[in-house]
Amino acid sequence: MTAIDSLTLQLFERMGILLIITFIITRTPQFRYLLERRRTVRRGLLFAVFFGLVSIAGTYAGVKVGAESSDQSLLIPPLAQHEAMADSALIGVIVAGLLGGALVGTGSGLISGIHAYWLGGMTGMADLIVTPIVGLLAGLIARFFADERIIAPIKALFISVFPPFLQMGAVLVVHESSEDAIRLVNLIGGPMVVANSIGVGIFVAMILTAINEEERAAALETQRALHIAELVLPYLKQGITYETAGATADIMLRELRADAVAVTDTERILAYAGIGANIKDEPIRTDLSRKALLTGEIQIARTREQIQPHLASIAAAIIIPFRSGGKVAGLIKLYFQSIRQIRPVEEALARGLSKLISIQLDFALSEQLRGLMKDAELKALQAQINPHFLFNTLNAIVTLIRIDPDSARQITVKLGHYLRMNLTMTQSAVVSLAQELDHLQTYLSILRIRFEDSLVVRLQCDAGLESVRIPPSTLQPLVENCIQHGFKGKTDAGRIDITLRRSGSYLKISIEDNGKGFDAEQLARLGTAPLQSGESTGLGLHNVNRRLVHLFGTEAGLTFSNSPKGGACIEFKLPLF
Repeated sequence: MTAIDSLTLQLFERMGILLIITFIITRTPQFRYLLERRRTVRRGLLFAVFFGLVSIAGTYAGVKVGAESSDQSLLIPPLAQHEAMADSALIGVIVAGLLGGALVGTGSGLISGIHAYWLGGMTGMADLIVTPIVGLLAGLIARFFADERIIAPIKALFISVFPPFLQMGAVLVVHESSEDAIRLVNLIGGPMVVANSIGVGIFVAMILTAINEEERAAALETQRALHIAELVLPYLKQGITYETAGATADIMLRELRADAVAVTDTERILAYAGIGANIKDEPIRTDLSRKALLTGEIQIARTREQIQPHLASIAAAIIIPFRSGGKVAGLIKLYFQSIRQIRPVEEALARGLSKLISIQLDFALSEQLRGLMKDAELKALQAQINPHFLFNTLNAIVTLIRIDPDSARQITVKLGHYLRMNLTMTQSAVVSLAQELDHLQTYLSILRIRFEDSLVVRLQCDAGLESVRIPPSTLQPLVENCIQHGFKGKTDAGRIDITLRRSGSYLKISIEDNGKGFDAEQLARLGTAPLQSGESTGLGLHNVNRRLVHLFGTEAGLTFSNSPKGGACIEFKLPLF
């Protein structure tokens, strides 16, 4: 075996020890925390120091090479002038530049270079000059791979082939290509190229593996939290009761690694499942639970004294508050027999569950309130009766009492029937078309008594449409608009044609009159908002349009037009279901 082969094997053995140590370091939470956080000056300095120490460790993991022999001792005193180190010091500097950038690479290179200069030997001065430059160049090269979170190991290996050549060139320059320098470069150059490049590739691969494992663990815990939240939310959405709390506790005990689970409201424990005494229906007594309710933050009980009394077999607990409507609505308590069972994974899962359940409960409450508001708005719109119709009808009754008491009695009965129907129908969001037409006929019967022969209303409806659903009091305000505004100032008889036709999967409804038509300036705005004018506010049309859009979408909205022959036309369509 040649001296170069022997030196290469020795470097690989030492590098293996170095990589084992760095592998252990990459598994620590502190290293992962440092790696995952955004770069600041302080973290940049920490990175530079850490990788500078890795580089120094690579130096001590090398082999001291002399004129006639080599030394494999770990603790190396300062080197003589004719001695040098065949080492893996460049691993830390190159990785620092690739991961941390140019400044971090330069910083770690300075630390490593100063240490190499202190050791002395034939390579000391060259290392002091070259090592910071290697870190700087590695950081600059990393910018070409800025779209990659961590540079690929094979790329890192390829990049790290060149720095040892630069280092060996500097040795030759510093020593003016002396015979000893040439002999040294020939001996250690090849082994250092192989050892450092492979070491960098393995080091980067270890860091990438550590990050991927962390992300996979986080993804699994997130998926687990989502799964648990999905299971318990249907119960918690119904309110915090003994039944829903019991179902939640059973699910939590089955899905989690806890030894027991309790669910509370803001005052009492509503459910308990798991080992130990059943503490259901006991008041909340512990200070940590009250603190969780007050602050809305997760609390961890680490001693028996911080846990609910009567739970002698329980030694630790995680107290998870959840919110509804911006306020803490209750607690989920996860009990454990040992504090060692509460790992960072359990704490992260608890935080995720707290946020997920709170967000979903707020969303459910928002949806419920939105639904209630929508129902209230629809009922308010449906319950509106045009005061003009009521006042005019009452005035007609007063007049008819003197000249035609029998007609006054009929119109009074029909008005009472109309108002009862209006009150009954507005209790539902939709009614059948048969009910709506019956309501309209009652309204028209009142008008016929009032207007006698001056108003003609013709209704045409296709057969088999009786069960189609329509918002109550939809047709009556549209007909009333024709009479109140379309026929205003008209001297001859008014005519209204109401047509209900099947058109594909829709019921198409049109109401036409022979009145004066819509004002051209207001035509585009009708139905979209109440209009302010001397003649009409358009409030009835606006209310009808809003209800149609609310229930069936924008396709069901009212459309307005004027007929070429005079008069106005209002159309809309409803789905046939």
